[in-house]
Amino acid sequence: MQSITIRKETVARSVNGLSIIPVALAIAVLATLASWVEAIGKLSFLLSIALGLVEMAVLRGFYILQPNQAMVLTLFGKYTGTDRSEGLRWSNPLMVRRLISQRARNLNAPPIKVNDKRGNPVEISAAVVWCVGNPACAVFDVDNYETFVNVQAEAAIRHLASQYAYDEGEDLAADETTLRAGQDEVSASLIQELLARLAPAGVAVLDAKITHLAYAPEIAQVMLRRQQAEAIISARKKIVQGAVTMVEEALRGLSEREIVVLDDERKAAMVSNLLVVLCSDKDTQPIVNAGTLYA
Repeated sequence: MQSITIRKETVARSVNGLSIIPVALAIAVLATLASWVEAIGKLSFLLSIALGLVEMAVLRGFYILQPNQAMVLTLFGKYTGTDRSEGLRWSNPLMVRRLISQRARNLNAPPIKVNDKRGNPVEISAAVVWCVGNPACAVFDVDNYETFVNVQAEAAIRHLASQYAYDEGEDLAADETTLRAGQDEVSASLIQELLARLAPAGVAVLDAKITHLAYAPEIAQVMLRRQQAEAIISARKKIVQGAVTMVEEALRGLSEREIVVLDDERKAAMVSNLLVVLCSDKDTQPIVNAGTLYA
C-alpha cells in the first residue's frame, strides 16, 4: 500500500460544564425578570428575547462524554480539535460536534473462499478486535469508518490466505509456516496487515485470530484422503524403522550369546518372519514346528 499521511490529532478547547451552569442560571433569571418588568415597555420585551437567545446558545454548548468516548469539534467546516475529557463539558455553541466511541469492538468476518499459496480453494474467516484510535481520521479521512473496517478486513484475510499454504506438503520447506500449523505467526501477520490497511481510518487493531479454516467443499474429500494417506505413510515409516532396529538387535543378541548359529539363508528367513510379525496390520498366526516324525 502507498504511504498515507495520518491526520494529526489536536486537543479541543473546552471547559468543565459545571462551571458554566451558574452562568446559564443567571441568564435565565435575568430573562425572566426582564419579561416581568412592564415599566420599560418594548425595551423590556426585546431584552427578554435577547437573553432567551443567549440562554439557548449557552445550553447548546453543553455535552456529556463517558469513558472511552471522544467528541470531534469543527467550526465552520474547520477541524478545531478532539475532546476526550470525561463528564459534563462546554464548548463554543457554534461548533459542530460528532461523538465517536473508542471502545473495543468485535468484527466476526464471515467465511470466504480464497486460494491458498498452492492454489487450493480454502474457506477462512477471522475475528478482529478493533477500536478507534484517532477519531479525527475516522471522521474526516474516510466516508464511513465502520464500512471501511469491514471491507479492509476481508481484503486483509484474502491476502493473508494467499501468502501461506493450508497444510504441510512435499513442495514446502520443513520450517515454512502454514495456515493450519502456524496459528501464532499467521495471527501476527494478520494483525500487521490490518494495521497497515486501517491506519487511514485511525483504527487500532487489538487482536485478530483465525476462527474458521477448512478446504472448500469441492476438494474437501480428496484432501482428507490425501491427509490420511500421508499419515499412514508416516506411521508405516516409523513402524518399519522400529522393526528393522528390533530385528537387528535380535540377530546381534543371538550371535553374541551364541545361542544358535544361523547361516545366511536362515538369517534371511528369520528376518522375513520377524518383519512380517512386526509390520503386519493384523495379528499373525504363528506356526509351531514340533519336529519331524520319522517312521
